[in-house]
Amino acid sequence: MQLPERKRGLASEIWKHRKEYLAISPFYILFAIFGLFPIVFSMYLSFHKWDGIGEMTFNGLNNYQFMVTDPEFWKAVGNTLLIWVYSTIPMLFFALIVAFLLNATFVRFRTFFRIGYFLPNVTSLVAVAIVFSTLFSNNYGLLNYLFSLFGISPVEWLNKTWGIQLAVSMMVIWRWVGYNAIIYLAGLQSIPTVLYEAAKIDGASGVQSFFRITIPNLRPIILFTVITSTIGGMQIFTESQVLVGNDGGVSGGGLTIVLYLYREAFVNNYFGYGSAVGWGMFILIALFSIFNWRMVQGGGAKDE
Repeated sequence: MQLPERKRGLASEIWKHRKEYLAISPFYILFAIFGLFPIVFSMYLSFHKWDGIGEMTFNGLNNYQFMVTDPEFWKAVGNTLLIWVYSTIPMLFFALIVAFLLNATFVRFRTFFRIGYFLPNVTSLVAVAIVFSTLFSNNYGLLNYLFSLFGISPVEWLNKTWGIQLAVSMMVIWRWVGYNAIIYLAGLQSIPTVLYEAAKIDGASGVQSFFRITIPNLRPIILFTVITSTIGGMQIFTESQVLVGNDGGVSGGGLTIVLYLYREAFVNNYFGYGSAVGWGMFILIALFSIFNWRMVQGGGAKDE
């Protein structure tokens, strides 16, 4: 049986450039082993019951049915969304202000400040969580010590749902403000200065220039940071796990979706159910990202 002319031509082209394909093959081989295979296997595993050692037992959609009826899962979803709101909105707001200041001509040592703001992003996340656990400690935390100087009663931050979520949100803000500020700074530097000069000649104030020139020109970058922050915010794990443990602390206030997945899969050894939770999280992230994209794009369409 001979191959069709088109397929024979493709095969001959591949053979002709076999050295080039061989040179780039390590990336695709590693991606197939460590990227593509785990994705496919997790989908397959999500329809099975498996403890990681024994035989897999096919159970159809039972894992997904249990997931959508489990109150703990929806508590994790709610906690994750609340932490995202508490952290992402202030984070992007402060990042925009920092970028605007770093781009200002009156600020000296701008390179030093740019490096300084980016350093938290490359700091060990476990170390950051440990430091913040000392700041928000119930008995000997730095915040409670400062409160005591003003005669304010100590707050049991890590014994309250809102306190745990506030601590996790503060970690996210501290770590990612500088990263997003650098992205916004690159966008600010790409805006032609003639636009600001023309606005100044027309009598526009600095606030008017900011909302009429800066924000519209930064809209694609703002959309990018919103989407990436949504994806990152939905995957919060280390902050909660180091701060309050695998169960999410008191009343499960720090139980996020990924922490819930980790507990079910790697603590309780429900690997099939953990895979189902992972795919459920993927769907939630996709839907939430589409919602954010449409919201930002919709606002831009009205402005235009």
